Amino acid sequence: MGSERASSALTENGRTSPPPLPRPGGPARVGLKERAFAAVMGVGLLSVLVVAAGLTPSAEGHGTHTRLGIPPCSWASLSGYPCPTCGMTTSFAHAADGNVLRAIRVQPAGALLCVLTAAGFWGAMHVAATGSRLGRLVGNAMSNRVMWIALAVLLGGWGYKLATWPGVGSM
Repeated sequence: MGSERASSALTENGRTSPPPLPRPGGPARVGLKERAFAAVMGVGLLSVLVVAAGLTPSAEGHGTHTRLGIPPCSWASLSGYPCPTCGMTTSFAHAADGNVLRAIRVQPAGALLCVLTAAGFWGAMHVAATGSRLGRLVGNAMSNRVMWIALAVLLGGWGYKLATWPGVGSM
């Protein structure tokens, strides 16, 4: 059986060549539509990072979003406690400026989200430029389990913000 395989792999000049490697999962590259979508996604993610980098983070660790013309948080105004996304914009502003440790201290979930946004930008640009199937792999990884983990990270960040909120520990 080994000689049959070798004889079937003979080329025109009489030399043997290895059999072609199988390509798992279909074609090695994505089409033009997916590449264009990846480019648009990359530009959107970069826009978020550029806006965040242009913001001066609030010294209080929250409220930076008001510099974008967004009103102050109603939740915090009415309850006196931070909302689930409290400090995200401030954390993004710190992380986009390269101060990741400060971003983590302000809002750990926001710091992680900013790092994932930057990774998403580079991944999207890679797909747009090369036609890589990376976007499909990431899309396939988005399962219910991943969404539950994301929710747990958000709730963990909120819990951290509640624990560090001024006046909470003195009650």
